[in-house]
Amino acid sequence: MAKKITEKVTWVGKIDWELVSFHGDELSTYHGSSYNAFLIRDKKTVLMDTVWQPYDKEFVARLKREIDLKEIDYIVMNHNEIDHSGALPELMREIPDTPIYCTKKGEAILRGHYHQDWNYVTVKTGDTLEIGESTLTFIEAPMLHWPDTMFSYLSGDEILFSNDVFGQHFASESLYNDLVKQNDLLWEAEKYYANIINLYSPMANRKVKEVIGMNLPIKMICPSHGVMWKENPMQIVEKYLAWSSDYKENQITIVYDTMWQSTRKMAEAITDGILAEDNTVTVKLFNAAKEDKNDILTEMFQSKAVLVGSPTINYGYSYAIAGILEMARGLKFKDKKGAAFGSYGWSGDAPKLISTHLQEAGFELVNEGFKTLWVPDEDALAACREYGKAFAIATK
Repeated sequence: MAKKITEKVTWVGKIDWELVSFHGDELSTYHGSSYNAFLIRDKKTVLMDTVWQPYDKEFVARLKREIDLKEIDYIVMNHNEIDHSGALPELMREIPDTPIYCTKKGEAILRGHYHQDWNYVTVKTGDTLEIGESTLTFIEAPMLHWPDTMFSYLSGDEILFSNDVFGQHFASESLYNDLVKQNDLLWEAEKYYANIINLYSPMANRKVKEVIGMNLPIKMICPSHGVMWKENPMQIVEKYLAWSSDYKENQITIVYDTMWQSTRKMAEAITDGILAEDNTVTVKLFNAAKEDKNDILTEMFQSKAVLVGSPTINYGYSYAIAGILEMARGLKFKDKKGAAFGSYGWSGDAPKLISTHLQEAGFELVNEGFKTLWVPDEDALAACREYGKAFAIATK
């Protein structure tokens, strides 16, 4: 069902309550999501973005109930990943000559996805589209998080259509940030940043500062996933400024896997040592084989330091730890310390290998790691506690 958000702007997207994973199985979305698209009606009518491909026919059918498709003068595609552009082929079968405004990279991606010679109009930062009383101003935002991304700013209504930036995978029929549970919303916004945008933090930081420097009056920020920021919309901009500036809290995250509970016992003893040395720090423990990988990465993003532990398995470390480390390497966390630990029976290679991977992922190693033979006894657990104390001192 279409929903008016201003006199000129109508939300025509899709709420996806069933979504539990995204980007294949790379990102968990336990609060669902939405694919936000908008109709802007002035002297000219603009469709802003479409929806994910599985909902293309549904999207076009609902759009027809809202407007005669031939009344759409322009289509603006802020970003052309298939969750945004997926309904375009179905729509363009109905209105094949309608101009599609996008960046130069956006045209290349649309051609690469759909192999269609549509009526592309490429734009760059500062270009405008007059639609009557209102004007759309385009702002390129490359690599946030694809090379084609741009924002569109609607004068008069003072809305920033930001596409993936400032978004969250969060389903709500209420549409607005002040009408949902704030803790859930902010967690999903941070999780989205940590798992999708963080790799491009330098660019995000520059772009956010650029938008602030443009002194645009902003009454609402409308991302392409999740709720719209209507109540104090600049709060999410301030969050992005913080998150894109080598973000960390006074937190240590311990990520481990365990085969016969020895490495778990080590993790818990190390925690005791950390807190004995510094009771102001937040310590969180996660079994990588049981906890959600994206939640773990979000906790790592929040942390000033991480400890990663695994038993030595086949002269290496566990499958679950390998996955987390590789994902962390790709996200390029900055200004964080790390170290490794683990139990072993004969070769004891895991801590050294994990340490190497942590360095490759950009973590500053606190030490060479710590390992115990077989099941830790009281002496070994006491050594773990001392190791935790030393780690706490090194990361203060």
